Amino acid sequence: MRVLVLADDYWHPAGVPQAGLKPLCEQGFEFDWITDAKDWTPVKMADYPLVVLSKSNNVTSTDQTPWMTDGVQSSFVRYVQSGHGLAVIHSGSAGYQQCAELRRLMGGVFIQHPPQCPITWVPHTTHGLTTGLGEFTMQDEHYFMSLDADDVEVFLVSKSQHGEQPAGWLRTEGQGCVCMLTPGHNLDVWLHPTYQQLILSSLRWCAQL
Repeated sequence: MRVLVLADDYWHPAGVPQAGLKPLCEQGFEFDWITDAKDWTPVKMADYPLVVLSKSNNVTSTDQTPWMTDGVQSSFVRYVQSGHGLAVIHSGSAGYQQCAELRRLMGGVFIQHPPQCPITWVPHTTHGLTTGLGEFTMQDEHYFMSLDADDVEVFLVSKSQHGEQPAGWLRTEGQGCVCMLTPGHNLDVWLHPTYQQLILSSLRWCAQL
């Protein structure tokens, strides 16, 4: 399956998600990348059954101009409503607090994080997406989220000295599916076997495989 990935912003270079998603090519995924938001169009996005958003609201890592206009937000909503999938990973939830339409689609957004610290991620053992997975602890940014929607299914929580937060959830929009995963500032988090499985299961769920 071909997947379009939007990545690269001032705080999160594209190399991290590129290396983090590479192992999943062995699971039948082929990733195409947009690192400059100026290269994005709704027509180009429509060619893909699934989009991964791992890019905050910056055009590129060297251009912090916001790219998520009202028109772009509406395009994402229509894309998902028509039966496509959207997986939001880490920085894909950041910088969008004022983007009401996208925020509603995602079910919530990043608000802030304390300095990096050890975080324990705890999968909900009763959720089908996390069957057989146990908790894991690593150094990362502990994303504090505003969980806005009432219709989300939380399947992962994060715990640290700073408290507990939702770290993974699902929701549907029209005929399509949306997943949020908040871990992933550091590459070793992406590559942890448990997180690899969570990403894989989330992509398959969003693609309705």
